[in-house]
Amino acid sequence: MAGYLSETDFVMVEEGFSTRDLLEELTLGASQATTGDVAAFFVADLGAVVRRHFCFLKCLPRVRPFYTVKCNSSPGVLKVLAELGLGFSCANKAEMELVQRIGIPAGKIIYANPCKQIAQIKYAAKHGVRLLSFDNELELAKVVKSHPSAKMVLHIAAEDSPSRLSFKFGASLKSCRHLLENAKRSHMEVVGVSFHVGTGCPDLQAYTQSIADARLVFEMGSELGHRMHILDLGGGFPGLEGAKVRFEEICSVINSALDLYFPEGCGVDILAELGRYYVTSAFTLAVSIIAKKEVLLDQPGREEESGSTPKTIVYHLGEGVYGIFNSVLFDNTCPTPILQKKSSMEQPLYSSSLWGPVVDGCDCIAEGLWLPQLHVGDWLVFENMGAYTVGMGSLLEGAQTCRVTYAMSRVAWEALRGQLLPAEQDEDTEGMCKPLSCGWEITDTLCVGPVFTPASIM
Repeated sequence: MAGYLSETDFVMVEEGFSTRDLLEELTLGASQATTGDVAAFFVADLGAVVRRHFCFLKCLPRVRPFYTVKCNSSPGVLKVLAELGLGFSCANKAEMELVQRIGIPAGKIIYANPCKQIAQIKYAAKHGVRLLSFDNELELAKVVKSHPSAKMVLHIAAEDSPSRLSFKFGASLKSCRHLLENAKRSHMEVVGVSFHVGTGCPDLQAYTQSIADARLVFEMGSELGHRMHILDLGGGFPGLEGAKVRFEEICSVINSALDLYFPEGCGVDILAELGRYYVTSAFTLAVSIIAKKEVLLDQPGREEESGSTPKTIVYHLGEGVYGIFNSVLFDNTCPTPILQKKSSMEQPLYSSSLWGPVVDGCDCIAEGLWLPQLHVGDWLVFENMGAYTVGMGSLLEGAQTCRVTYAMSRVAWEALRGQLLPAEQDEDTEGMCKPLSCGWEITDTLCVGPVFTPASIM
């Protein structure tokens, strides 16, 4: 092992003990605490991250994974991914500082933001981060002036992708030769091409077209004397099994396109930047009810079976859409709670809605729910909460960061310790982050779905 993660960083879980069991222990402890200041916390199954990694290597054996730090920058996640040998895709100085603080060498970091502050470019230069992306002349000029020894990756627009990212970021094919010529005149080396089709892209042909476009840009660069040897497939890979487009389907299309345009042995290092894929399903959130209000529905002629006036119950939680539940605003999700306390079949259900703590009409987490009568201090559980919830910071001034309890099964820990080779400590960007020999005899075991519900620790 490379020494990034130790047994003191997580709770070792034995077989037969699930995430639900650990949640029950932690919510009981929080409820009995005299201070009562814990309104929400996470349980993170690091074994799920290990399992996802093995599945990635199995489905995309030619691709080197880089983790998108902005997706979830919690220490346990960064350490286990470092132990697995991943590189790290950083968007700013804070993220570069964070990964280097845990010992990640500069050669395993990509400064992948096509829109960079000059001060942060200088920071990358000072701390040895050499691989940077660009998509226009002004960005290239900033790097030429502030980081002349950088190796540049030209970020091209994913023309066939329905995502708006191609409008915000990415050079058109028509502009690529001009940008490559400018780089050559400025004595700036361009070493590769990147693209990003966008999260949840439903059109698989967007990957094929983008890889074909990258091949054209590679040829342009080679003609101009650039040593092109890096293809970055970007991100957008789904974090859940039930996604509209399955991860395995995406991989099949990518592998076919790579065989056609970048066949094995062509001398090109193929990378991908993954965030949601690794962490979404690994995190479960427990959040407490801090207030409630019953609202009578003014609907003459309608009465509940009990004969009383129909009502809806408004529950206020310790977190809202301006914090952990930001996906409601940005991804149009509708989080569905799991009751921590099991209710009996005889309990009546009431029209209910969940709201955050802010006095704001937009801080609505979920509406149209039918729940039993709940009380202040009760806990609700939300699964699949690992992406863009931890390390993001709240939009509210003074909000506290949620505690994360990390757990891993002994099976996953032994896989890390005994079945994986240590990550290479190569500072050279060209040799960074090679795929690990990962004990394929346990891959199929680790790729199966969880045994326990709502989430299991392997």
